[in-house]
Amino acid sequence: AASAPKPLPSSGPKSLREMPHPLATSSSEEMGPVLTPSPDLLLPRSIADKDLSLPNGTPVDTSSPASSSSLLNRLQLDDDLDVETRDLFVTVDDPKKHVCTMETYITYRVTTKTTRAEFDLPEYSVRRRYQDFDWLRNKLEESQPTHLIPPLPEKFVVKGVVDRFSEEFVETRRKALDKFLKRITDHPVLSFNEHFNVFLTAKDLNAYKKQGMALLSKMGESVKYVTGGYKLRSRPLEFAAIGDYLDTFSLKLGTIDRIAQRIIKEQLEYLVELREYGPVYSTWGGLEVELSEPLEGVSACIGNCCTALEELTEDMTEDFLPVLREYILYAESMKNVLKKRDQVQAEYEAKLEAVALKREDRPKVPADVEKCQDRVECFNADLKADMERWQNNKRQDFRQLLMGMADKNIQYYEKVCVT
Repeated sequence: AASAPKPLPSSGPKSLREMPHPLATSSSEEMGPVLTPSPDLLLPRSIADKDLSLPNGTPVDTSSPASSSSLLNRLQLDDDLDVETRDLFVTVDDPKKHVCTMETYITYRVTTKTTRAEFDLPEYSVRRRYQDFDWLRNKLEESQPTHLIPPLPEKFVVKGVVDRFSEEFVETRRKALDKFLKRITDHPVLSFNEHFNVFLTAKDLNAYKKQGMALLSKMGESVKYVTGGYKLRSRPLEFAAIGDYLDTFSLKLGTIDRIAQRIIKEQLEYLVELREYGPVYSTWGGLEVELSEPLEGVSACIGNCCTALEELTEDMTEDFLPVLREYILYAESMKNVLKKRDQVQAEYEAKLEAVALKREDRPKVPADVEKCQDRVECFNADLKADMERWQNNKRQDFRQLLMGMADKNIQYYEKVCVT
């Protein structure tokens, strides 16, 4: 059976100016010093030539491990370093199937423990279905348009390909929903959102859903309706770099996702053939007395290879692919926030042009223009902070993911070679 995936850690902030442009080259002088090749898209010539350390200062030993099991153990992740400073803990577990006259659905238990004054009780336990999580995300997007909202796993699956009530699918979705809430819990702004509080504490969420769009923020309305057909002149350089980075990141990750799925498909097809191949030697051994021992040995070896390959395929399906897919969706979410920022800047530029066309002597900028400028600055600050947080989380997540998959592959070949 596949082992449970390790929790994905997060780390502290990093300056946006240190985020290189993924498309620029070192010889492109016109792009400026900020637009340099991204370290996320390049590999060092020798990892051993560079001393590595974690954000908490812990050095990382890059020498070859004594055994495959020590590969992950030597990497001391710092996801629990700030446990003492946290005051909100949320988990998603205990999925249950509900069969009704009109529909069949799955609910999950959401358990909250907190010491925050905004909560009336120190602990809550409620049951939520997928559409409740979807409601929460929509509300966060409406009320916090300047922030990056973590993605949810896709709602729909291809009929006949994936059974959405199978234990494997339900468990994969549970892990994704748990990660979604933990991302929000770790966010310094989203975790204090009133809709998040309601989601965690309300026994009956339907009463809040009926309120509709009444609590839509003024900024959200402005972003959605005011800009009209005005076209943004140009993005500031740092946000243009973010847009280019996200485009390249999505393209590369999408390619890795497609190749990984094809590899898994081919492994499963090979596994079917391998399972039919082994028993042939066992049957043959029953007919050849003198060759029975080596033939039985070959059959047992093939059986062990089947077991090892099945475990490796399960690990890739349950641990590797979901993280790739999450970050593809994460990149799309960040692109949407970037578009909203552009819309607010376009609104600001349109208002400035309107004031200039009036050719009136005004002692100061009109109040509505100043408010619009404040919204642009708010968007810029929030987007930078969320991009820095996302980059740090991404580096930690993929470091652990790739180290884990390397360890699983080493274990697979160790089992195959031993047999």
